[in-house]
Amino acid sequence: MAGIGGTFGVGHRRSADKMEKLQQEKYKATIDQLDNYYRRVKNQILCYQSPITGMFPVDTDGATPDAKVRDSVYCSVAVWALALAYRHIDNDLGRTYELEQSAVKCMRGILFCYMNQAYKVEIFKKEQIAQNALHSKFQMDGRNIIDPNYGHLQMDAISLYLLYLAQMIQSGLQIIYTMDEVNFVQNLVYYLERAYRTPDYGMWERGSKYNNGTVELHSSSIGMAKAALEVMSGFNLFGEHGGAWNLTYVDIDAHNRNRTTLETLLPRESSSKNTDASLIPTLSFPAFAVSKEDLVNRTLDKVVRKLKGKYGFKRCLRDGYCTVLEDHNRKHYRPAEIKLFDGIESEWPIFFAYMIIDGVAKENKQQVEEYRELLRPLLKYTPEGDVIPRYYYVPKNSVGLEKNNPGSQEKLPCEEVFGSGKLFLWGQAVHIISCLLVDDLVKFQELDPLGRHKGAGLKKKQLGRYANFKKPPQDLCIQITLVAESARLQSILATYGIPAQTPVQVEPYEIWPPSHLVKAFESLGVNNKLGLSGRPPRPIGSLGTSKLYRIMGKTVLCYPIVFDLTDFYMAQDMSLLIDDIRAHIAFVRNAWTLHGRPTFCVIIREDHICGSAQAEMLDLLASFKRGECNGIKVKLGRLQTMIDTAFVEPLDFIGMDEHRSTCMNLFRRLEELQVGHAPLKPQQSVTGASLERTAASPDRKDYNVKELEGKSSWEVVQKLKLHPESLRWQSLVLSLLLKKEGPHYLTDGGTVCDRLEKLYRRAGVCKEWSTVRFCASLLNKVVDSLAPGITTMLVRGKLVTVGSFGHEEEIISAPLTPNELIQIIYNKCGPYDMRECVLQQELIIDLAKMVQSQPHLFDGMLKIRVGWIIHAMKAELRINNPGSQITIHDLSPTQVKDLLHRVLSADTTDSLVPDRTWLQDRQRDGALNRNPPGFYDKVWEILERTKGGMIICGYTLPQHPTISDMTKNELNFAKKVEDMLGKVTEPEYRQMMVELLVVVATILNRNPELEFQHSVDMDVLLKESFEDFQRTQSELEQVEKQDDMQIFYNAPPYAKRGTASFMAKAVTHKLLEGDVQVDSSEHCCVS
Repeated sequence: MAGIGGTFGVGHRRSADKMEKLQQEKYKATIDQLDNYYRRVKNQILCYQSPITGMFPVDTDGATPDAKVRDSVYCSVAVWALALAYRHIDNDLGRTYELEQSAVKCMRGILFCYMNQAYKVEIFKKEQIAQNALHSKFQMDGRNIIDPNYGHLQMDAISLYLLYLAQMIQSGLQIIYTMDEVNFVQNLVYYLERAYRTPDYGMWERGSKYNNGTVELHSSSIGMAKAALEVMSGFNLFGEHGGAWNLTYVDIDAHNRNRTTLETLLPRESSSKNTDASLIPTLSFPAFAVSKEDLVNRTLDKVVRKLKGKYGFKRCLRDGYCTVLEDHNRKHYRPAEIKLFDGIESEWPIFFAYMIIDGVAKENKQQVEEYRELLRPLLKYTPEGDVIPRYYYVPKNSVGLEKNNPGSQEKLPCEEVFGSGKLFLWGQAVHIISCLLVDDLVKFQELDPLGRHKGAGLKKKQLGRYANFKKPPQDLCIQITLVAESARLQSILATYGIPAQTPVQVEPYEIWPPSHLVKAFESLGVNNKLGLSGRPPRPIGSLGTSKLYRIMGKTVLCYPIVFDLTDFYMAQDMSLLIDDIRAHIAFVRNAWTLHGRPTFCVIIREDHICGSAQAEMLDLLASFKRGECNGIKVKLGRLQTMIDTAFVEPLDFIGMDEHRSTCMNLFRRLEELQVGHAPLKPQQSVTGASLERTAASPDRKDYNVKELEGKSSWEVVQKLKLHPESLRWQSLVLSLLLKKEGPHYLTDGGTVCDRLEKLYRRAGVCKEWSTVRFCASLLNKVVDSLAPGITTMLVRGKLVTVGSFGHEEEIISAPLTPNELIQIIYNKCGPYDMRECVLQQELIIDLAKMVQSQPHLFDGMLKIRVGWIIHAMKAELRINNPGSQITIHDLSPTQVKDLLHRVLSADTTDSLVPDRTWLQDRQRDGALNRNPPGFYDKVWEILERTKGGMIICGYTLPQHPTISDMTKNELNFAKKVEDMLGKVTEPEYRQMMVELLVVVATILNRNPELEFQHSVDMDVLLKESFEDFQRTQSELEQVEKQDDMQIFYNAPPYAKRGTASFMAKAVTHKLLEGDVQVDSSEHCCVS
């Protein structure tokens, strides 16, 4: 037995020795690999690093002393990645520290360059335009580059910097040293928060695909900004050694706007680019900006399908950068010039390296091997290691052959591989990162310590962070606390079994208005030395008011802005407030991405309960008590019991540099209303009329105010006493006085402005909505969130027009300030109907809410024409209320909103009114500017086969440069079509024109040998269709021809002798007027 045991022991020792030897050999092989990578990084990247700023040059041959932020960040990441690999070995010969400090040097150098432009950050927070942007390119010594033609506005570059600033600090590097730097980085966060509404030049620095100097919204830029905001939320810039005042704060509502805008734009890159290779680093390494896996896969599949080639990925279709046909002496292209580059775009191997990294992150070995095999033959091998070319291009003598047969010709690498001394450092850095990952020298988790590659649902909360974004659970419960403004109101609610607290009873916690929270955040990031003012005074949104805050020892909950007292008349409609509360809860449920439950504070005021909407309000509160609101799980309770499950954000920066008591005096909590214990009574108007007076009994008297225009102002004032009970008469006379004498003209009842204010409130109590709107317009009232409402529609790819129907409209295609919007609305609507000035504001708010919550209502609507939508609503009101004198201005805001929803949701195949006519359907669809699916593709197909272009109402859409500059699926082409259709002045005529274009496209599609030889006037075709319809109707019914086109508009489109058949005859006749183009490869035959 001893012999057997001894034999076993010897065998075990031999096995252990063998394992140890293998481990030593593997360790030595790892050291050899790392040494090779070290030499490679030293010779290919670090040797070019600036000793002053630590940044890396664009041209390694020294031709220009420029350093780009994006390229430098990627270089520092490659150096940092190698440092992470060296952390695995014991004796690193000091290389880990050397490499880490080289990365730190670069990141601090970029920070130094940015901080030299702190004044730009300050002005950019107020106005997001290209002239105010931080530079994205500097000289190697840190000096600014003065080049007025360079597009510095690149949101993705700053986002990439902040993304890796957080990643490197999380890995243990110390990059931020002082509170001045902390304040500056916080201001960079403010800089990025409005990326969702900031058109920029994008990753390729050219803006739109046409390279004409214009900027546009890029999905890649918004995605990078979203990723940067996520890593910066609650992040401690001093790392594990920092205190609570070193944290960065991100507005959760700004993050949500970037998220929803990105998800709306995808899979499109921008208006001019249907897809783009820049989406790869946005959706995959390094940003991992989208958590919806299906959207990521759909977008990346499109990128691969459209742009992947044998030598890399094209940047975008018709990209002329560094092709042989591009004129390098001009910065911008001429109109239609990009057609030259169709099919000969350069291909970039760097994106094969990105796809290798993407495969490693997804643990997809097949993808890794596929792209390694594709990349391997494209590299040049040198003694210092392989080199990745910037791009491969089609040589001049192969351009024609490549265009005729895409992918058939050999492409040549750019000068990087010809021993010129030039290296593409960005590509080289990404290639080295991919090699380190494939060789398993660094784990992806080390390269992404914040766990972005794991997806929103898998990220773990990092140590010391309180504000990680995550995917909300399916059964998320919203906490609701009811705060009654008085003890009397609390008692009344208790009789209905509804528990509420007064502001005093929530102590030791406090209830604040949202304006106080805005004021509190204004001190975040303030730095007088750098000239930085802190957070801009932007309103706190629904998500921001669903958090609790700890401020100087107090725990604070803010009520949503919907409960703020405002003087705009929409706040006087309790039914609208109730709808807004329900919408708020639904929005928070869908958009909440933080740990903990959202907490919703409902402020109940006495006039909420004593008005006509009392029953509706009590039903809502009762649903809260039942634990459900429109299918959403809610929990009603006392604020004190909700703290443990709520999300609490510490605002430790407040009062750091000031006396705490002085700072605290700036804020006032919600005070309890002292009203005694008398029972509540329904409100009465000043004339004694009941609140129940509604739009069912408006003042219909025909008052003739024009006869007063020639009278003196004193006589006009006396006429106010003529009908003292008529609010409408009072408003008309006061409007005349306002026009003659101005707002400060003194009457016996105060100034004209004062009397209008009193009348405005009096009409609101009496629910005379037409008079309310008239007075509100005279007083130039402005609704809250008007500019954000327009922006909400714009960032979802819509165009917006304001102006009265039948008159000139203003097209809004970019975000505007509230003052600019108000000026446009009052200028365009005021001369025709003053009430529309505020009605259009009302509609903008309603449309913005609906495009957020019910985007399907806007399918087929690229242009939202507010004046035309009001026209459709007026028509719908007449159809549903025949014989009634009620107008849209007599309706309450809730009724206006319901009418709008009815108009938008009505379907032509399933009308709400059984006897609805085809004319009425066409008037509605035309007024909504709603087009059938695939409509713009059909117009493109027509234009391709119409040499002279098409004409509608005198507007010509030429074949060239339209199809030369643009592509079929481009959003800009759709906007061109809308510009053409925008010349039509009647909704029903517009709809007939849409039907005609569909007929033309169908005929051309079925007859590929036909095309229009000259320009086509679509108005002539429609007129010929109508005349043929007239003749047919006259013959069938034995009556004289009628010149009224209403009969034609009212005919069904596809029935026997329907409008489509007459259109088809006119189109066929027009096609056969010219020479028929027959493909020579097809032989004519008779079967």
